[in-house]
Amino acid sequence: MSRQIQVTFDAHDPQALSTFWRDVLGYVHPGPPGVVVPAGADPLAAWDEFLARIGVPPEQRNTRSAIEDPDGPGPRLFFQQVPEDKIAKNRVHLDVRAAPGLQGEERMAALEAECLRLVALGATRVHREEPAPPMSGGHIVMTDPEGNEFCLD
Repeated sequence: MSRQIQVTFDAHDPQALSTFWRDVLGYVHPGPPGVVVPAGADPLAAWDEFLARIGVPPEQRNTRSAIEDPDGPGPRLFFQQVPEDKIAKNRVHLDVRAAPGLQGEERMAALEAECLRLVALGATRVHREEPAPPMSGGHIVMTDPEGNEFCLD
């Protein structure tokens, strides 16, 4: 029997980091349990109202956040507040598949275009790995706003 997975990020600002990854991946913030969030309404505002209604103090309302694939197959991403800074390279990272099926200059041009979009969202470009056939089609290493490494693949 297979299992579903959730990828968890430690973060200083779970809401901001989840919003960054929502925009990178085209995911959505789910609404609170039992709350129907009308189309076009802000699920984060619904969460704030929900947490206030159940008595969560304001200083604890940004200790967790989550995003989900609106189409269903992608893993849920969960963001939890931690006090410590990131101090070492990730041993596991996400590969954002921005150029599936493309090769050579066309692939790298697509990755560069996506890199520019993500930098505008708050990512940092680290370096570009050139294609090295047959083992590598090339990729761009980046970090999210809190320094977590990921690759544009």
